[in-house]
Amino acid sequence: MSQTSAEPQIVLNVDDTEPLRYAKTRTLQRAGYDVVEAGTGADALRMVAERQPAVVLLDIKLPDINGIEICKRIKREHPRILVLQVSASLVASADRAKGLDSGADAYMTQPAEPEELVAAVGALFRIRNAESALLRLNDTLEKRVEERTRELAEANARLQAEIAERAKAEAALVQAQKMEAIGQLTGGIAHDFNNLLAAVVGGLHLIQRRSTEPRVGEIAGHALQAAQRGVKLISQLLAFSRTQELEARPVDINHLISGMQSLLRQSIGPMVEIRTELDPAAGLVLADANQLELALVNLAINARDAMAGGGRIVLATSRTTQPASANAEAWICISVRDNGPGMPPDVKDRAFDPFFTTKPAGQGTGLGLSQVYGVARQLGGHATIDTQPGEGTTVSILLPAAAATAIEEVAPPESEPQLGKQETVLLIEDDADVRSVMSAALLELGYQVVTAVDGDEALRLARVIPVDIAVLDYVMPGLTGAETAKLLKEFLPDLPIVFASGHADTRALAGVPGAHHLLRKPFALHELASRLRDELGRRG
Repeated sequence: MSQTSAEPQIVLNVDDTEPLRYAKTRTLQRAGYDVVEAGTGADALRMVAERQPAVVLLDIKLPDINGIEICKRIKREHPRILVLQVSASLVASADRAKGLDSGADAYMTQPAEPEELVAAVGALFRIRNAESALLRLNDTLEKRVEERTRELAEANARLQAEIAERAKAEAALVQAQKMEAIGQLTGGIAHDFNNLLAAVVGGLHLIQRRSTEPRVGEIAGHALQAAQRGVKLISQLLAFSRTQELEARPVDINHLISGMQSLLRQSIGPMVEIRTELDPAAGLVLADANQLELALVNLAINARDAMAGGGRIVLATSRTTQPASANAEAWICISVRDNGPGMPPDVKDRAFDPFFTTKPAGQGTGLGLSQVYGVARQLGGHATIDTQPGEGTTVSILLPAAAATAIEEVAPPESEPQLGKQETVLLIEDDADVRSVMSAALLELGYQVVTAVDGDEALRLARVIPVDIAVLDYVMPGLTGAETAKLLKEFLPDLPIVFASGHADTRALAGVPGAHHLLRKPFALHELASRLRDELGRRG
């Protein structure tokens, strides 16, 4: 017999009659089986325990233990061993039934023909091998199911991580789109308010200058202070919308923060302690000094308001080379840290949104942090908030380090405007209120004024009236300020030109004569006077 199973093909032949036992053993050995023998029930049980045969050829009548009982014990203790019961005397149907009921897998009368014996044992081995194959298959299947379950769990974990990353990216995109849309809206509103404030600020300056009544001058001064607060709010809106053109120059950040201490203490009050942790290696940062100073003041005021009853604010600087998202070689981190109550996640997520505030109505505009965000982005960096409820808040501004050695200095404003010498100014302004106030201001400064409501009218006037300098708006109906300036230069190449604009995005002025001498509305009287004298002085 060919043996295809890896398991040993052992047959235990149990019979107390030696000739019968011998005959069965020889028949099975010739068929290729490994046969061991037992003459009693006790020997049979011992051999089962020691050799673990695949098949037991078991005589029912034994001298010590009945074959029926032996079969029951074998099946109870070794259920995978197959039992073929044999008997020469118990051959009735009832005997067969009793033997099979004891657990036997087959029943045969003896003496049996050799072919029948081999066939019966072979059938039992086929059953045994099939059971073994099924067990191996089950074991393999369990392992495959376990491996597949693990693979599916890993794939599901990866999918969940991808879903979380995608949700995070989508949230960031929605936030960026929201901020961009709000920025465009606030930028457009700010441009219109600049023109309104130009007329208001200019008119108040004239009232202060012309009034001989102290009380009137005092009232105008209060109104001018309120108007300047409006100018500050517009500047914050423009910074957030990133349409305001900032003059980024090398600034010694440690020197700037040190020079702000008096201003900060006046703004914050005596209840809050102000400390600095300035890295000597911080060096120069590429920034607009005025806007950066305003951003730091806004952060300090926000921190003070969060710490009702007092606390500590720390302004720190450090130099880094690995920001979260950047392409510059070196970066400067400027942070404002407080030991206040911190922010819950929902407040942190909206902290940079313009007009969002947790302060009561009338106690905050919600523009302070948005200005910080806008300035950081416009200067090529970014701003972050690190906060936990009960653990304070740190707002960090990350800006590119400057390689230049020149340091941006903020020039102090002039107290008294420089007067003109009756030169003729061509004033081109489409807004009637602004045109009227600027015309009065120019007359007050000692100039003669010719006014035009648009570029076409200005070109006609300039061809027939001698003019010494042109002051023109940037955004006008019909010809823009840039187009008007180019056409004026075609027939008056030496004409000085000064742009005065409330529009923040003036990139179209690049390369236009006089574009570098831009007066941003609203401007003070001395700024207008100084710019005119500078331009007229260059002409000689």
